[in-house]
Amino acid sequence: MLNRPDALKSIRNAFVAHPAVGLAGPRQCGKTTLARFLAAHEKSCAFFDMEKAVDRRRLETPEQTLAPLKGLVIIDEIQRQPALFETLRVLLDRPQQKTRFLLLGSASPGLIKGVSESLAGRVGLVDLGPFQLRETGADTWRTLWQRGGFPRSFLSPSDAASAVWRESFIRTFLERDIPQFGITVPAETLRRFWTMIAHYHGQVWNGAEFARALGSSEPTARRYLDILSGAFMVRVLPPWHENLKKRQLKAPKLYVRDSGLLHSLFGLESADDLSGHPKVGASWEGFVIEQLVAATGSRSAYYWATHGGAELDLMLNIRGKRFGFEFKHSDAPEATKSMHTALKDLGLDHLWVVYPGTETYPLADRLTVLPITALPALTTKIQSPQFLHDL
Repeated sequence: MLNRPDALKSIRNAFVAHPAVGLAGPRQCGKTTLARFLAAHEKSCAFFDMEKAVDRRRLETPEQTLAPLKGLVIIDEIQRQPALFETLRVLLDRPQQKTRFLLLGSASPGLIKGVSESLAGRVGLVDLGPFQLRETGADTWRTLWQRGGFPRSFLSPSDAASAVWRESFIRTFLERDIPQFGITVPAETLRRFWTMIAHYHGQVWNGAEFARALGSSEPTARRYLDILSGAFMVRVLPPWHENLKKRQLKAPKLYVRDSGLLHSLFGLESADDLSGHPKVGASWEGFVIEQLVAATGSRSAYYWATHGGAELDLMLNIRGKRFGFEFKHSDAPEATKSMHTALKDLGLDHLWVVYPGTETYPLADRLTVLPITALPALTTKIQSPQFLHDL
């Protein structure tokens, strides 16, 4: 198991404020492995997996089974047993409640509904995604970019084995996981829509164009987008609006969140396949966006663009500071008029241009070119109270 200190810290911090923590994320991203790591360091722990028939039978009388337990109680794939949410509400409201509950679930309407309706205020939510550079090591960026961060894909013995795993994951997700969420969309239809999003990766959402291609209505296309976004498969990056005398784009941008799945949807297997693909720049952009958002934990991530051509790939708001990012898949990025416009109009505290090179160098005041290998250190730095104070 790779060390995942950020995720462990988030879970432990959530337990400080809540008697229960919900760990949500896509299937196969490492939730169960992380939970078992936590369990191994507990004096008392009970583990229930709702995909196992024996554990489902054990929890047919949930209050009798769970009430006597002490320490940490882990319930995996809890969305398969929605009746448990009501029982947990009763248990969590007991006077002097000391038992802690870790609830694992793949993203689904049932999980979100169960937490928001039955356990509101009682559960701290933590999102867990695939591996990121801070966990795998900065020198692994080429493999992480090509294969994506799902553990079995990243750790596969070969690129071919990784590609086979990802294709199987896509098929299983569409044919088994989506129906289990209670969503009735034909697997082939959703795969075609997902592939369309891959070809629009890094572009602005156009509901009418997607609807025409699908032969459906715009609300139906938006519903499909919400399904994939809610399942952590697609990132919908909202636009930032500033009070400027410029017309600004108002539609979100779309990204396939895992770069490995994006490459599988393109039919790319090797690094050579990727390097010659016309979407290599867009793939690079989406890959680095995921690294930044995951590492900073920012809930305030936006892109910015005007109809006049000025744009910023990513803006993060961290403790009142604005940081901008551009992503260039080139050997030696240079400053552009658009970068200077973004610095001035958005009042950015700093703007970094992330590229796949090896050298860090300044382009102008508050404008720096940064190699991908320096990204983990940067994400730690910009969250430091001292760094933010010194700006």
